[in-house]
Amino acid sequence: MRIHPIFRDRVHAGKTLADRAARTVRDPGSLVLALPRGGVPVGFEVARVLQADLDVFLVRKLGLPSQEELAIGAIASGGVRVLNESLIRDLQLPQNLIDHITVREEHELQRREDLYRQGRPAQPVHGHTVVLVDDGLATGASMKAATQALRLQEPKRIVVAVPVAAEETCDEFRKYVDEVVCAYTPAPFLAVGVWYEDFSQTTDDEVQRLLRDAERQATVQHHEAT
Repeated sequence: MRIHPIFRDRVHAGKTLADRAARTVRDPGSLVLALPRGGVPVGFEVARVLQADLDVFLVRKLGLPSQEELAIGAIASGGVRVLNESLIRDLQLPQNLIDHITVREEHELQRREDLYRQGRPAQPVHGHTVVLVDDGLATGASMKAATQALRLQEPKRIVVAVPVAAEETCDEFRKYVDEVVCAYTPAPFLAVGVWYEDFSQTTDDEVQRLLRDAERQATVQHHEAT
């Protein structure tokens, strides 16, 4: 079966998604949170069209040392930890092991927060409509952890927005968030990357640059509004 990509790259995907998101997200003071790294170029375009602030929302899976793919929970920006309590009980994992895994991942999450923000404080979430953006959803595991963590910070609404996703994943997310914007849901889905002509890795430098550009853009918009 021949696959025809939908998007040239993440910028093209972001512009396409932004047009869809603008039809449903009209809340003043909305905040776009992008999952690094691939979600940031997409989120930048969404934030530009929505005239919303852009920030990153980092998620680190808590994987067992011997089975990294087996997630017993996740931590996210804002010092939030979400645990899979039933799995922890089934595996009879001791609390000190869970804490050890958490500390290890907290160090990496903090390293990335510092790298990307360069001293800029995190954007406030409480009471705001938050648009969570990534470059696509396959299983949606990272995005699900992000939504669970974000909910604890009491936003006004949570909108998950992606350019391309498996249809069943989009349907599943409607149980957890207030709105889901999936620009395309091709079938069979296969993988996120096949729907991009260029799916090369987004670099840390690019994430930093886009966040700086978004901050300048938001400052200009604020001055124009006043």
